Amino acid sequence: MFMGEYRHTVDDKGRLIVPVKFRESLGHSFIITRGLDHCLFAYPCSEWTQLEQKLKTLPFTKADARKFTRFFFSGACEVDLDKQGRILLPANLRDYAQLKKDCVIIGVSTRIEIWCKDRWDDYYASSEDSFNEIAESIVDLDL
Repeated sequence: MFMGEYRHTVDDKGRLIVPVKFRESLGHSFIITRGLDHCLFAYPCSEWTQLEQKLKTLPFTKADARKFTRFFFSGACEVDLDKQGRILLPANLRDYAQLKKDCVIIGVSTRIEIWCKDRWDDYYASSEDSFNEIAESIVDLDL
């Protein structure tokens, strides 16, 4: 399971250090793609396979299903960790997520998300106030 928030930078060559706590669960190579809210999603290969199977069941006759799967899969690529624990983020994904320098890497259960720091800060600030209301409407947990 992935959890936590880490701040890192993308270097001039487009490389990003993956937090040590995420490396073992991600494996030496893993899948990264366009995510929602203009961040990147990264999945261990086993989790990606499960997600792929679910997305295969979407009806290709529905325009929204075709749009989503095209968007999601066309941005996907396999990345490898180098000896320093870095990955090379493809330029198209860096552009999509506006990753130029400072970024935030967060654990979200079965995936990690990579955010432009400014976007994450804005998203977090706008979502923080509604966190309790969202929890009440969608989560049924006895905490």
